[in-house]
Amino acid sequence: MTIFTATPHAELEPGMEASTTRLVRADDLYVFAHASGNMNPMHLPKEDGDGDGKPEAVAPSAWVAALISGVLGNQLPGPGTLYLSQKLDFVGRAHAGETLTVRVRVEVKGPDGEVGLSVRVEGPAGAICTGAVRVLAPDHAISVDASGVPGLTVQSHANFDRLLERAEPLPPIPTVVVCPESPDALMGALLGRDHTLIDPIFVGAREKIEAAAEEAGADISGIEIVDIPDHRAAALRSVALVHEGRARMVMKGHLHTDQLLHAILKKDGGLRTNRRLSHVFVMDVPGLDHLLFVTDAAINISPDLECKVSIVQNAIDLAIALGVETPKVGILSAVETVTASIPSTIDAAVLSKMADRGQITGGLVDGPLAMDNAVDLGAARTKGLTGLVAGHAEILVAPNLEAGNMIAKELTFLAHAEAGGVVMGAQVPVILTSRADDDRARLASCAVAALYAAHMEKTA
Repeated sequence: MTIFTATPHAELEPGMEASTTRLVRADDLYVFAHASGNMNPMHLPKEDGDGDGKPEAVAPSAWVAALISGVLGNQLPGPGTLYLSQKLDFVGRAHAGETLTVRVRVEVKGPDGEVGLSVRVEGPAGAICTGAVRVLAPDHAISVDASGVPGLTVQSHANFDRLLERAEPLPPIPTVVVCPESPDALMGALLGRDHTLIDPIFVGAREKIEAAAEEAGADISGIEIVDIPDHRAAALRSVALVHEGRARMVMKGHLHTDQLLHAILKKDGGLRTNRRLSHVFVMDVPGLDHLLFVTDAAINISPDLECKVSIVQNAIDLAIALGVETPKVGILSAVETVTASIPSTIDAAVLSKMADRGQITGGLVDGPLAMDNAVDLGAARTKGLTGLVAGHAEILVAPNLEAGNMIAKELTFLAHAEAGGVVMGAQVPVILTSRADDDRARLASCAVAALYAAHMEKTA
């Protein structure tokens, strides 16, 4: 509970002081930009406002001044205070990542509730703002509980930013793009190329690929095109290019997923391994300080226990490749107790025990867990769950495709998450993109696959 109490005008005396400290966060600058309408690039954390090649992230002076109002309205005089006037001199600059100290001091106590105060804001290098304000102080003690004020979540995707930064130094991964015969399919591949994540080879109908490039206004000169109009034949040839050592990843274009998977799963000449294929969504959810992995939401409709072992292991392997040291895996069901009438709870309990026995490796696996106690520590504690996964899950394993698909889409369209994804369990990662994906999601999918391909090569 956060309680603020006013000092009424009658009790104020010259010399009384109050202060607070505040870290300048990048999110503060975004919130202020939206609240004020000021989109000056000097104040936006990722923008280069003066052309020197790096972002400035200068805190707006009006935002710095707003910190003064926080001390006046919360501490001295406190709740009930109203501004009358202010005169401020900005003698320095504040930047994202710095800690500021805001001080106010009562200088003059006037009639009819008026109070004059000196103000000062200091940063690591000294004074940033000095000046004086006049306010109307409350005439009686007022208290306010601020804990009920709604919070804010900035829809930034810092986790994906870090993911792209990690993939940036990698050499482009040779990638066969199967039938990029529509503008959206083509541009996803070109986006990965332009960010040096992939080095594409196009396999499909040359005429359609060139028409898609013309429609999109894209330059595909210099990209090899293997002209195969038939989609099934194009998928088979794409798999063959992997076997020939010319590609280390496969990217789906404008063809049916089952046509591509048929070529990958062929017993002779396919890309099968001893694992079942499964899809993993890698999601950057606003307000969550880590990537969230959701599986399987795209391939296995009603997986049995054996298939779920592959689904869990595939997701763990991907998370490790993306920098999660020991992934925490929550096996989801509707409840957190093993119940014979809900088969997914039994599968979850068996998967947890298999991980304990070393049949699933690399991560911490727990289940069954309901969605709330998988991701929320308070909910987990309420249910008496004390394991290392409950409340901290980084990988969510859905009981079936329907549940996984709903989780991923709810996070995308209601929680404004960004989602990339990759098919695991083949000899090489397979990038699946959707026509609904924006550029950010397509780029993230390329980065995820590239990091996993590099990890596979490193650990081979």
